[in-house]
Amino acid sequence: MIKKIKKIIKKKNKSKIVCLTAYSKNIAEIVDAHADIVLVGDSLGSVLYNYNTTRKVNLSMMLEHAKSVRMGVRSSLLVFDLPFNTYRNKSEALKNSKKAIKETKCDAVKVEGGVRVQHIVNHLVKNKIPVLGHIGITPQTVRGKFKSVGKTENESKKLIRDARALEKNGAFGIVLECIYSDISKKITSLIKIPTIGIGASVHCDGQVLVTDDILGLTASKIKFVKKYINIKKIINSAILKFKKEVKSKKYPTKKYSY
Repeated sequence: MIKKIKKIIKKKNKSKIVCLTAYSKNIAEIVDAHADIVLVGDSLGSVLYNYNTTRKVNLSMMLEHAKSVRMGVRSSLLVFDLPFNTYRNKSEALKNSKKAIKETKCDAVKVEGGVRVQHIVNHLVKNKIPVLGHIGITPQTVRGKFKSVGKTENESKKLIRDARALEKNGAFGIVLECIYSDISKKITSLIKIPTIGIGASVHCDGQVLVTDDILGLTASKIKFVKKYINIKKIINSAILKFKKEVKSKKYPTKKYSY
């Protein structure tokens, strides 16, 4: 665990960090071959369960998906996204983080917030639980459409305070979500730990996206989402072929029968 964390930190200013989500073993096996960090994100709420907010995701759901992902991850750093209302205070955060690590064998946990959660981050780190921070747009608290932050002086100052607070209290890295380019660049240069952007420009030390989004499995229209392939067409083609062979009695042949 510690070696993997140190490896991620050493990449700052040297090699871009690749982070992708996974919610199951099959996808995790593929992602693990290419990513530095595999995140079991609470984004599974919208991606898999059609929730309109990540606030509906609970700890039990996250644990089951993380157990599956763990079976597919061998080399990447596995990060468990602590869901809404599971780290409201230090004792709750520690209890649920220990449970996540024990049951899923994850390497670290992720929490949303900056100054607001610095005492929690500090408590977890002191108890030898690695923490990945998350500032900017935080899905567990945001209301309405995602909008970039950091365009005003007040927003910029707050984001810098948040980043410094997380670094000071032991976070090994910070996700910067939907943060204005100039500020994400400034934050990245000001702190010694890596920043991982999502809609926060190329200036970050790495990038994260939802795997289902880049594969074209979702209908996401968020600005920062780039679809690299339309896997739905490939799946549809395979299923259509199966359907035709069943209808025409071409499947199963003797080769596929006992």
